[in-house]
Amino acid sequence: MKVVTQVKLIPDAAQAPAIAATLYTFNSEANWVSEVAFMNGVPREYALRKLAYAQLKERGLGAQVAQHVIKKVRDAYTTLHAGLRAGNLGRPGSKRRRKAEAKPVVFRPEAAQPYDDRCLSWQYDAQTVSIWTTAGRLKNVRFACSADALKMLQQYRKGESDLIERDGVFYLVAVCEVPEAERYEPDGFIGVDLGIANIATTSTGYQAAGRGLNRYRKRQLALRAKLQKKRTKSARRRLKERSRREARHVKNTNHIIAKTIVTEAERTSAGISLEELKGIRQRVR
Repeated sequence: MKVVTQVKLIPDAAQAPAIAATLYTFNSEANWVSEVAFMNGVPREYALRKLAYAQLKERGLGAQVAQHVIKKVRDAYTTLHAGLRAGNLGRPGSKRRRKAEAKPVVFRPEAAQPYDDRCLSWQYDAQTVSIWTTAGRLKNVRFACSADALKMLQQYRKGESDLIERDGVFYLVAVCEVPEAERYEPDGFIGVDLGIANIATTSTGYQAAGRGLNRYRKRQLALRAKLQKKRTKSARRRLKERSRREARHVKNTNHIIAKTIVTEAERTSAGISLEELKGIRQRVR
């Protein structure tokens, strides 16, 4: 089973500009490769390498990272075409679909960039990484994570890691291959009903009330409105600092509720049965 573990990079004053410039360069070159792919009818990855690999090397990218940029572009087009086939961008001929098909895929300057073990190495005991950049290889770049995340990385990290930037902070998202938990035949089931007043209610009597979470959301809404009304530099700074805080809190609350239910199911060797939503619009006014 593949899971991801995120760590926060803590580069020093000399390392941070090099990492930022590298990430922006990767995505700028990815946009160029995307234009080449679009003009040539989006060829397969091997054919796209013939068109772009040599020029990427001339532009200053290393051999391994140049191949990752090409693969990243080809994967983006694969995802786009899958979405088109699934109808996620509207019916054939619709305005939204025509717009998506009429131009190359564009990557944000801070979009994620994959690294493999040739371009990125981990030193778990020192909690540092060595990472390839356009300014040369940076060694002893510190990272921070929880003790559980560090243990997960040491035992199960395998494959690529993505470098991302979020609000001026750099993160590495590493892929870990965790062994599947031993399966068992459930001795009965725990029914789980999801809602708003009560986030989750189980047939065993556990009830996760949504009252506290709703109060938290209202409090955050009032605080944002208050800061936006001020229109001062410090208020804008506070708003930026608090961005995504509500989403993180809600995600953590839901995670705790889910873990509680799963732990109870494991303890009693039971399965979990979620509510049946089919036909709810016909059943409920």
